[in-house]
Amino acid sequence: MTFSITARCARTGMFGVAVSSSSPAVAARCAHARAGVGAVATQNITDPTIGPRGLDLMASGLSAADALEQIKQTSSYIDYRQIAFVDRNGQSITHSGNKALGIFNAIAFDNGAVAGNLLASEAVLQTMADYFQAHSDADLGDRLIGTMQAAMQAGGEAGPVHSAGLILVRDVAWPVADLRVDWHETDPIGELAHLWDRWKPQMDAYITRALNPTEAPSYGVPGDK
Repeated sequence: MTFSITARCARTGMFGVAVSSSSPAVAARCAHARAGVGAVATQNITDPTIGPRGLDLMASGLSAADALEQIKQTSSYIDYRQIAFVDRNGQSITHSGNKALGIFNAIAFDNGAVAGNLLASEAVLQTMADYFQAHSDADLGDRLIGTMQAAMQAGGEAGPVHSAGLILVRDVAWPVADLRVDWHETDPIGELAHLWDRWKPQMDAYITRALNPTEAPSYGVPGDK
């Protein structure tokens, strides 16, 4: 019921996760990232605690592989879980328990990993991996959105998707993008792409306002002089 891309930008060190599902509010449960540390997607009969726990382990100095091994050794019902980790060095690793749903798989590669279950076909994930790796010069947010759109063009889930989300972190302590379409009847990934197009040009201004309002651009709202 879910497919995702978990990634690091080798040029900027940014991390991000994009995810979509037939269930509501998927990103609230499944997408996790921390600046300077890594990113985690946890899905399929989701245990949302795996994201923060995995990030804590990588923050302590463990590689993605070692952090995932710790999670597998200390988590209940790991055979039901699907997990993707990417660490600060771009190492990625995945786990798909044998009780994942429908057609499922995961592919790890340098600086990224894709995972999915209840897929239309296994070709969906290869299409996602190919798209992400072929667009290494693009902004990470654009790459993640494009990867999700490529997944849908390749068939996506076996049934309709209804929610989608994107999280990005970089050189500040909070997500620089945390965009969610918690329910849409027909095209949550398209709606997410529209949100990203609206947010991307303003993202740096909001960071400046947080760090030093005296250097921030005008707010551009009625009443602002």
